[in-house]
Amino acid sequence: MSSYSTNEFRKGLKIQIDGVPFQIIEMNFRKPGKGAALYECKMKNLIRGTVTDKTYRAGQSLEAADVTEFTAQYLYRQGPDYVFMNNEDYEQYELSEEQVGDVGKFIKEGLDCQLVVYNNNPIAVTAIMSFCKSSTASRRPRATRPPAFRNP
Repeated sequence: MSSYSTNEFRKGLKIQIDGVPFQIIEMNFRKPGKGAALYECKMKNLIRGTVTDKTYRAGQSLEAADVTEFTAQYLYRQGPDYVFMNNEDYEQYELSEEQVGDVGKFIKEGLDCQLVVYNNNPIAVTAIMSFCKSSTASRRPRATRPPAFRNP
C-alpha cells in the first residue's frame, strides 16, 4: 500500500491511522523559528464521523487509505438496512440506518447516490441532488399592468 509524505498533505486526502480511515478537512503549515516545520491537520474519522486534530513534523509519512467513491443506485429497503447497487459492476451493498443517516429521509428507489467504500465495506452514502425542471407551458401567464397615465 502506498504512503503520503507530509509535503503531499492537502485538503480531501484520505489516509489511514492505526487501521482507521481519515480524511484531511483542513491543513496548516507552520514553520517555527527554531526546529522542523509542522503540519497541523484537522481530520475526520470516516467511520465514526468525529473530527480530531493532529500535528506532524516535516518528513513523516502516513499510509494511504483504501477508500473509493462511486455512483450507486438505491434499490430498496430490507428491514433496517438499505440496499445499493454499483452502476458499473452491479455489485450490491447493504448499509445500516446509522451509516445512511439523514440521507435515508431524502432518497427514493432508483435514485443515484455516492457510496463510500473502505476495504470493500460500505461506510457512508451521500445523495446526489437533482433539481426539478418546471415546464413553462403549465404556468399561468402573468397579469399585465394597465398603461401608465401621463400628465399633459
